[in-house]
Amino acid sequence: MTTTESRPSAGGPSEPPAPVVRTTAGAVRGRREEGLAVFRGVPFAAPPVGEARFMAPRPARPWDGIRDAYTFGPPPPQDVGNLGGPGLLDVPEGDEWLTVNVWTPETDPAARRPVMVWIYGGAYKLGHSGSPGYDARRIAADGDVVVVSFNYRLGMEGFAFIEGAPANRGLLDQVAALEWVRDNIESFGGDPGQVTVFGESAGAGSIASLLTMERAAGLFRRAIAQSVPGTFFSDALARDIGTALAAEVGLRPTVADLSTVDPRRLTSAGETLSAKMLQRVDRWGQAAPTVTPFSPVVDGEVLPTSPWQALAAGSARDIDLLVGHNRDEYRLFIAMAGRLGQITQERAASALRLFAPGASGEEAYRAAFPDASPGELYERVQTDWLFSMPSLHLAQAHRAGGGSAHVYELTWPAPGLGGALGACHGLDIPLLFGTYGADLGALLFAGAEPSAEALSLSSRFRASWTSFARSGDPGWPAYDDAERLVQVLDAQPVVTAYPEERSRRLWEGHAFLPLPLL
Repeated sequence: MTTTESRPSAGGPSEPPAPVVRTTAGAVRGRREEGLAVFRGVPFAAPPVGEARFMAPRPARPWDGIRDAYTFGPPPPQDVGNLGGPGLLDVPEGDEWLTVNVWTPETDPAARRPVMVWIYGGAYKLGHSGSPGYDARRIAADGDVVVVSFNYRLGMEGFAFIEGAPANRGLLDQVAALEWVRDNIESFGGDPGQVTVFGESAGAGSIASLLTMERAAGLFRRAIAQSVPGTFFSDALARDIGTALAAEVGLRPTVADLSTVDPRRLTSAGETLSAKMLQRVDRWGQAAPTVTPFSPVVDGEVLPTSPWQALAAGSARDIDLLVGHNRDEYRLFIAMAGRLGQITQERAASALRLFAPGASGEEAYRAAFPDASPGELYERVQTDWLFSMPSLHLAQAHRAGGGSAHVYELTWPAPGLGGALGACHGLDIPLLFGTYGADLGALLFAGAEPSAEALSLSSRFRASWTSFARSGDPGWPAYDDAERLVQVLDAQPVVTAYPEERSRRLWEGHAFLPLPLL
């Protein structure tokens, strides 16, 4: 039920009253901002501390009276120095990590607008729904939809193997947030039967996971997965990495040993191990160069199998899927490592041997891209392995399982660094949200005002995404195995056959299975 309060909003006595909504745990008061009602920092689960540390999320504690929902909740434990950028977060403190935020055109339950739920990325170890780059006001206003974002546990709190704790606690948090949406979003003007989850990178990997999880069944109708990472850990690999993580603080990977350790100390352990992962390529294989010791774990219970296997078996055939990637995904990571233009023949050969599919993968790549430089081969194989082929294969698996999938590729180059970054990883975020000067957008747009071309593409992103959330149709044909039509997002968007045909053929028949312990 929706109620109002006589106290005026910050705009003065002439403004409409501040919006007040009653949730299952208690009433919350938001703010009116640019024609929207905005609520921040609403608990969807109890703080996962004390006896609840490393456990599945528990219901939020009820409160009396009206709770002000003006500020984002505290970020889950992580290196908060990585949450920065222009307009840096004034990061709140506390243990209420599990909160949601809502942007809505109106809090009328009869409105029943489509709902879009954002899941942030960050290598499963970084991220906060309050980051300026995730300001959802433009999506909500332009698309006339309700947008929800939320926090979930990261790093050791959310994804490390810990004996005595459920696996994939971060994914369980996501399910709890979606249950909150189911139970409460009507009071914010949303339709609980028209929920679309959307996310990028680790957020897209989370969505791929949710598509396979029985616990998430019925909680959303559509899914948008932007740059799906192919990294899922086998149980054996997760246990080995968990042991190494706990060893960084001189302990065993058990609830008994770790539950009283300051979360910031565990965050430091994760960062320390990340810096040493390349030394363990002989044991951790393809997982080692990702330098993140965290990924969803195919544990057989929370996550019964890999998303590609599950979708091909029809696990989500009733859910509409929009999935895609950026053309030059891995170039961002090469640039951040200071290696643009510095990749040697030896480094390229090593990457090809490690990541290219099949016993003769290196030779096949060189034959498919005969004019490619070492840097281009190094980038191409890692773009393919980490993001582009997992994304394409997710669409193919979903179609094989009886579902419908639309596919896109972003090819418009970021203007930052003189265009050297190309259509790199993460470029879709500032384009979708319209947050060109925040977070990664500040690098990709070089702090400059966006061009008319960028604004037009940004508007197209939001129109396609919100159209899909409303109807299941983003404005171009569904993918099939005959024509393989995809939407290419560039200065002049065009629908054409999948552009990365050489890569598609190289990876045809490859199975994205959980990464093993060698």
